[in-house]
Amino acid sequence: MQNKNYVIRTMTRDEINIAVEWAALEGWNPGLYDADCFYAADPNGFLIGLVDGEPIAVISVIKYDSNFGFLGFYIIKPEYRRMGYGIKIWNAGLKYLQGCNIGLDGVVAQQDNYKKSGFNLAYRNIRFEGISRRLSEKLPDVFELSSVPFQKIEEYDKRFFPAARNNFLKRWLNQPESKSFGVLTNGKLKGYGMIRVCRNGYKIGPLFADTPEIAENIFLTLSANVNAGQPLFLDTPETNPNAVNLAKKYDMKIVFETARMYTGEFPDISLERLYGVTTFELG
Repeated sequence: MQNKNYVIRTMTRDEINIAVEWAALEGWNPGLYDADCFYAADPNGFLIGLVDGEPIAVISVIKYDSNFGFLGFYIIKPEYRRMGYGIKIWNAGLKYLQGCNIGLDGVVAQQDNYKKSGFNLAYRNIRFEGISRRLSEKLPDVFELSSVPFQKIEEYDKRFFPAARNNFLKRWLNQPESKSFGVLTNGKLKGYGMIRVCRNGYKIGPLFADTPEIAENIFLTLSANVNAGQPLFLDTPETNPNAVNLAKKYDMKIVFETARMYTGEFPDISLERLYGVTTFELG
């Protein structure tokens, strides 16, 4: 057990870079520009644990509103694990989100531990890996998302996430080395997606669409907007067979999975139209 001075406090913006770097060391393959977007979601929602001034534990507990929060980045420096530091920062994070329904994407091996804190399994998310591909021609009704009024994006996003996340979404969809596309039909947004550069290759997320055909057109357009042959990742809810089939159609292979869990009722979101999770760290 620890016998050193252990302090838990809110991270500074620069300290979020520590959490992202540790996530990379864990093999989570974060985006190169994720940190600024994450900070915009909730500047108070990142905690760091320090022993005698040395960072040894991190956790994110994003409070989107008074009813919903999301937990991620729960990482303890390897040499300080199983010493009691982790549970303290975990409890501090849960205290910050007290009164909220809390979601998380946890590795399957930790499900039983999360259940002890009141989390229940809703479904599994599967990470698929493939390669980016070229397109011979522009697909119908697919436009750069920057041409769509943000209000339309904001309204459409509400179908797929339990709370408004406008500050995060504005940053997320406009980060460097990323592309965002949507499908408009008769002036109505029918789907949108985004691809961003990561430590290894590119990730697509979110990818939301009203039909499998729209999802495929956005997926192919996103893939074609990076160099061909790059590693490409898509995180799909196992409960959406059309999403799983899309990944398999383009020879993507399962490389990882998480358990999506909540402390309260499972949110009423449109999983049948959710083809790509925005991010395992923030939902």
